[in-house]
Amino acid sequence: MIDCLYRRLPSDGDFQVFESTDGTRSNWDPEIQHGSPPLALMTKLIEEHAAGSALRVGRLTLDILGAIPVVPLRVRAWTLRPGARIAMMCAEMLPVGAERPVARVTAWLLATSDTSDVATDRHPPLGKGDPVANPHAWLGAPGYLETVTWHRQETPPGAAAEVWMSPLVPLVDAEPVTETQRLAMVVDSANGVGASLNPNEFLFMNTDTTVHLHRVPSGDEFALRARASIGPDGVGVTTADLFDHRGFVGTSAQTLLVLRR
Repeated sequence: MIDCLYRRLPSDGDFQVFESTDGTRSNWDPEIQHGSPPLALMTKLIEEHAAGSALRVGRLTLDILGAIPVVPLRVRAWTLRPGARIAMMCAEMLPVGAERPVARVTAWLLATSDTSDVATDRHPPLGKGDPVANPHAWLGAPGYLETVTWHRQETPPGAAAEVWMSPLVPLVDAEPVTETQRLAMVVDSANGVGASLNPNEFLFMNTDTTVHLHRVPSGDEFALRARASIGPDGVGVTTADLFDHRGFVGTSAQTLLVLRR
């Protein structure tokens, strides 16, 4: 039974150490991790590193630097560009015993102020409709997809796909999870939500995920309205609008490597 994505192990110097559970396994290859768990884990360390700074995350970028194995990982966070109003913080993860990072997150954190009187949303709130019968092409795949709900709803022909997702397990043991971390636990799935190719015929893996948040997400269920664009030379992009039950919260974008099987 998968009860969390990572388990905390004793620290190693400046690094926190985590055991990767079966809940991190990718639907592409069970020996590597889905992108959402590493993004969420490094977001957690960045938010903890920023605690007390009066800054909040405005942008997260996950760069996948190599296959992320399902093994114990060393993770650390630090400040790259300090500032009272604008700061860049980073986190990276390495397999225990390795020297080369397999993933890195950079985050812009910004000072908050009251702009509620001029707040605007690009899109109206997204309602939750009835689910479709076949939510995705990886139905029944073990690993990460066992740790999230996947509520795909009907959309007009030619429109972007819409899926409501919610994490079913904690991120690390039974430790508290912030709303931003919960969104990070599902947002890398935009590539699968907006897929325009049959995964039995094509491999389309993302090398990165960038998330922009104009407000802090709320709740524990989020919608991804996503669509992929595939170029003529094996490169694609998936973009998504992100929602909680209050409304539009931000956007994401992913670069895709497209290979014919």
